[in-house]
Amino acid sequence: MIKAKTVKFIKLGRSGGWEKRCIVSNKPMIRLGFNNPHHQKCLDGDWDFINRYWLDSKTKKKATETTNQIKNFYTQPSTTMWVTFFKRKLYWCFAKESVIQLEDGSRIREVDGQWQSCNIKGEPLYIENLSGKLTKTQMFRGTICSVKESNYLLNRINALELPEVQKANDCLSNLVSNIKPVIKNLGWQDFELLVDLVFSNAGWQRIATLGKAEKSIDLDVIFPVTGRRAFVQVKSQSSKNEFKDYIEQFEGMPQYDEMYYICHTGTSAFNEMKLPNNIQLIGLDHMAELTVNAGLVKWLITKAS
Repeated sequence: MIKAKTVKFIKLGRSGGWEKRCIVSNKPMIRLGFNNPHHQKCLDGDWDFINRYWLDSKTKKKATETTNQIKNFYTQPSTTMWVTFFKRKLYWCFAKESVIQLEDGSRIREVDGQWQSCNIKGEPLYIENLSGKLTKTQMFRGTICSVKESNYLLNRINALELPEVQKANDCLSNLVSNIKPVIKNLGWQDFELLVDLVFSNAGWQRIATLGKAEKSIDLDVIFPVTGRRAFVQVKSQSSKNEFKDYIEQFEGMPQYDEMYYICHTGTSAFNEMKLPNNIQLIGLDHMAELTVNAGLVKWLITKAS
């Protein structure tokens, strides 16, 4: 369990200019700028002197803000967690208490270990998967500030779900489970239509009329962004030999880049088959997830009623 009473955001250089050197170097560190020649006064804790120094060039408010940021860098204990954002991931670390001044006047604290960009399960902390309440911290105009969403951050680092998130996930899992028998009860035409709607929702465009493209093809689609064309076959129930026959047909049609074989019953017989990357089998479990993700549950219920 990763614990921290205090969590601080630090901007590593102007416009992140020190990020790479601080995070991925052989000597990971946190680094502070500010054109402040009074390193020893900071070590001595003479913050009134530092504040007066900044009053010569800043307003009273700005001088206080700058002094407090420098003070945080010098005085935060080794138990403080430091976070920053780099290459669209959140990084976190703990820093040793000793502050060293470099030749250019900037100061560093060595990281205790390494900067981390994953939770305790090894899952990356990508910005797009984090709450905007936390990631907006990177817009802070200064150098160091407190992280208001520290509890949320620590929960994410420790791979702990909030109770409300856990409840929502449980409801989602129940929904996926409950629509499986509804999908199985669809007539073959409605099942093909459901598949068509799922692919359309994912951005695929139908080239030919559903079920009219060729004898062996139920859906002929293209992904306009990449130009990749797919051969889609929809079955309520199938066998391993039938699946193999369709694979042979796909391999004999070079105009297609991908094949999707969708079947809601009998796919357990296919579990041991090793499929190429461009052939995907979609069984009932996956189809139920796709239906929910596409927002088609109400449509499904209406069709099955």
